[in-house]
Amino acid sequence: MTEREGTIYYQIIHDRKPRQLLTEYKVFPSEWDNHRGMVVSVAKSNRHTFILALRERIRGDVERLGKIIRQLDNRGLTYTADDVIDEFHRYAREFSLFNFMESVIARLKQNGKDRTSETYNSALRSFKNFRRDEDIMLDCITTGIMEAYESWLHKRKVTPNTISFYMRILRAVYNRAVEAEIIDNRNPFRHVYTGVDKTVKRAIPLSVIKAIIGLELSMTPAIDFARDMFLMSFYLRGMSFIDMAYLKKSDLQNGSVTYRRRKTGQQLIIGWEPEMQKILDKYPENKTDYLLPIITNPVTNERKAYRNKCYNINRNLKKISKMIGIEVPITLYVARHSWASAAKVKGIPVSVISEGMGHNSETTTQIYLSSLDVSVIDRANNLILKCLQFK
Repeated sequence: MTEREGTIYYQIIHDRKPRQLLTEYKVFPSEWDNHRGMVVSVAKSNRHTFILALRERIRGDVERLGKIIRQLDNRGLTYTADDVIDEFHRYAREFSLFNFMESVIARLKQNGKDRTSETYNSALRSFKNFRRDEDIMLDCITTGIMEAYESWLHKRKVTPNTISFYMRILRAVYNRAVEAEIIDNRNPFRHVYTGVDKTVKRAIPLSVIKAIIGLELSMTPAIDFARDMFLMSFYLRGMSFIDMAYLKKSDLQNGSVTYRRRKTGQQLIIGWEPEMQKILDKYPENKTDYLLPIITNPVTNERKAYRNKCYNINRNLKKISKMIGIEVPITLYVARHSWASAAKVKGIPVSVISEGMGHNSETTTQIYLSSLDVSVIDRANNLILKCLQFK
């Protein structure tokens, strides 16, 4: 006779009143040990992995029920078995990783932290792909699950820094739940990598920058624009693209650009050179308050416009890499590394550029920059730009 699956349930008894809490877990009679009250794996069964996972989920459920009962007892209020079940279902709705992390992301957006919310979204999408969209309760996250996720990322050739990036975000969300006393800290991230590897330098020499300047791109406006924004970043001492996008017209005064880095809040002043003005003059005056032709529509979603431009520019910069025959895929970030590399060659103090801006501590760099005469850096920048002029 063929076995039929049965549904596992928990019996909650309080004040001698029993209630049943049905689960979605189904097992065959041969997979249930009534004496020990647990699921077991039949020898050579193809459901062995499933049973082990189910056993872990049941363990998590029982621990969660115990935690709920302790919390209700501590409140000193009268409660029923039905209250325990209701609270268990509330936990399932609100304190799964997916739901809890989505609520964190929503709060980040409400607080104006769009960039942080995007990075959290990226980490969540990655973990959802690993889980094949199967949610998991926060108190069921174990070292084994996180090690399996790390292995899954490695198999997909994800870089160590990106793996660490995802892990640190997930750990931050987990720690929020610990601080809110939703879960106890099991330290599930202790065996996975959460450090930062030194990034391989992505600088290109001034000879390659000159080759990029010399390209004839008048017939390909999109590629020409990508080249211009790359060069503008380089000319502006490796300014990040997000800072370029949000430069205001009012930031350019008396021959200098004054702005605060969106990443650190540090104020920087850069001398406005003829090469910069030449690029700016190529494009119609921006209808918005922004200086550069990146966010150009007054009624658009600025964040979305910036991201779309960034994506398209980097895609076209890769085409430029092929045009000039170099293996390094050019991106906007390469401009930042390249200026730093050239600056080091031209004598800007290492304390300022902090090893090509690949520093381990940005705070140290900020301290050094704040005490330096800006004109020293501007003179060095002018020297670098002169090296690019054709004779």
